[in-house]
Amino acid sequence: MASLSSTLNLKPKLSFKNSISELPQSFKVDHVIFVNKASASFKLAASLSSDEPDLTVSVNGLKMPNPFVIGSGPPGTNYTVMKRAFDEGWGAVIAKTVSLDAAKVINVTPRYARLRVAGTNGSARGQIIGWQNIELISDRPLETMLKEFKQLKEEYPDRILIASIMEEYNKDAWEELIGRVEETGVDAMEINFSCPHGMPERKMGAAVGQDCDLLGEVCGWINGVATVPVWAKMTPNITDITQPSRVALASGCEGVAAINTIMSVMGINLDTLHPEPCVEGYSTPGGYSAKAVHPIALGKVMNIAKMMHSEFANMDRSLSAIGGVETGADAAEFILLGADTVQVCTGVMMHGYGLVKQLCSELKDFMRKHNFSTIEDFRGVSLQYFTTHTDLVRRQQEAIRQRKAIKKGLQSDKDWTGDGFVKESESMVSN
Repeated sequence: MASLSSTLNLKPKLSFKNSISELPQSFKVDHVIFVNKASASFKLAASLSSDEPDLTVSVNGLKMPNPFVIGSGPPGTNYTVMKRAFDEGWGAVIAKTVSLDAAKVINVTPRYARLRVAGTNGSARGQIIGWQNIELISDRPLETMLKEFKQLKEEYPDRILIASIMEEYNKDAWEELIGRVEETGVDAMEINFSCPHGMPERKMGAAVGQDCDLLGEVCGWINGVATVPVWAKMTPNITDITQPSRVALASGCEGVAAINTIMSVMGINLDTLHPEPCVEGYSTPGGYSAKAVHPIALGKVMNIAKMMHSEFANMDRSLSAIGGVETGADAAEFILLGADTVQVCTGVMMHGYGLVKQLCSELKDFMRKHNFSTIEDFRGVSLQYFTTHTDLVRRQQEAIRQRKAIKKGLQSDKDWTGDGFVKESESMVSN
């Protein structure tokens, strides 16, 4: 089924100003999207057949069987688990971040803490919605990881293996690391500019991603020697994530990935009065992930995608979305905002490597529902519906004038009452 639709690049394959009845009979119209109300122009998402949805994607020249990528972290920490990911059917694997000197990396245990919603009958064992980690990058010797990269590429030559790398503020060190990693045959590199804990103390991770001048310089070093596609992994712990994303792309990176974890304090144990995760009675702020961060990630990805459409639309630049993906619907939302691929890390830690089968099945169900045949058919389609609050007010006022409708909910702040506060709030919810 070949669908005709708007994508992130906003290069419509067909646009029509005539009536739907004038279309060839071979076209089946799935969606009508009005673009210009004054001229009544519209785009059509049309299909030619009802074949099985195709999940394959091609990103920066990398061909993947589906858009689902193992995110850098414990699920990509050694040969055994990365092999498992390929065998289960993940589209690509990003290994846990490596650096030249793993001896400097010392992890602690426990290093995870979870946030749950209240369970049934007051049980504290409800659904996990948040996950915090204070884990560092790989503590395995670089030579060991490089050997395993090479072995994986020999055994899975047609699968996409991406190395995640990080170094201190030292040009020679970055160039050495890139050269050694590329010798293993990896398909691409993701640069960790976003680890929120531990590494920034050494001018690594988020310390670079939060400083656009530093970021631009380091990206210049990297892209001056890298011969494979480079993705810059962005930190959400910044006021405007589009600024470092713009710098990374302008400095030669082929793509950006977002978001990494959100700096947080998971909580305080009210029995012991110590913070979690508790290590010898103490803790430190760490990175927050899982379902609870998904709306925040959607917002960051939307902002990056709009910037990319505006400033890099005619270039082969990609966007890999990360944040709270546990279902095919979660992934569909990211793709609708313009993501080329969708990464999963915490979701694998919670549900296992077999999760990819569920993700693929649910994403296909979504595509069938809307008669989309490929990922490109709907990538970026929802981006056009984001605007400013000023424009929302203008649009609603115009709509009210045209249909003589009554504005939903309260008309003014003066109409709020104390007694009916909950119902009044509900009257203005859209979903």
